[in-house]
Amino acid sequence: MSSRTATLIGISLVMGLSAAWMANSWLSARLNASPDDHLRSVVVSTVEIPFGQMVEAQQVTTVRMPMDAIPDDALDATEKAVGKIATFDILRGDIVRGARLSEHLGGSTLASLIATDKRAISVRVDDVVGVGGFLLPGNRVDVLATKHTDGGGNTAVSRTILENLRVLAVDQTAGTDKTQPVVVRAVTLEMTAAEAESLVTAQTEGKLQLALRNPLAVDKKPVAVAPVAPVARPITIASAAAPRPVMHRSGSVGGSITVIRGIEAHVVNVQ
Repeated sequence: MSSRTATLIGISLVMGLSAAWMANSWLSARLNASPDDHLRSVVVSTVEIPFGQMVEAQQVTTVRMPMDAIPDDALDATEKAVGKIATFDILRGDIVRGARLSEHLGGSTLASLIATDKRAISVRVDDVVGVGGFLLPGNRVDVLATKHTDGGGNTAVSRTILENLRVLAVDQTAGTDKTQPVVVRAVTLEMTAAEAESLVTAQTEGKLQLALRNPLAVDKKPVAVAPVAPVARPITIASAAAPRPVMHRSGSVGGSITVIRGIEAHVVNVQ
């Protein structure tokens, strides 16, 4: 082997080793990024997690994402998500956020879906009261109460007693993945303690009807009550008395008398 060939082989080995060392250094820097870089670990779902289901360890993992693309309430460790209840449907690849999870402190998973200041009340329904079976978990409804005002039951008054209540479950189903109408026997609604008292009282006094709301109509408007027209006081109109006749006697004996009625005057001869 000539010296020229050996020199070229040596140069090639040096360049190859240098390229391998540079590539290894670049990969190490990318994999072992310092904590103060622009990337951050975040928990994402590996499968779809339905509403009301407990999060399991195999359903979540961590990935690194740019910090400006991560929500403020995103979780950074899978241990913070495992064992909690999903309060919304979480799709595959979604960032797992704290606002979409609820603590499970025992009992049924439905209890974990109720807000801390709310209560869950079940209402017995049929195909009419249940809006033809179109009530599904996650819908919003108003509650109308009908009460008979007389003993015979011929006269009834209906009014809206509660507005914008969230449907937690229909029968024993709390999932929101269904879209087809299903006729159920009971609907569980979320409301405050004061609203629960009003609902129970209305159930004992008459019948209830649920009204399905548009999901964008979240405001509560006061029920407009038609004002009662005030009873007019009777006005007494004094009848005008008929004018008394005014009589004038003429000066002659056996003369005449002028009788005046209103604006008419008559002369009467007096014998």
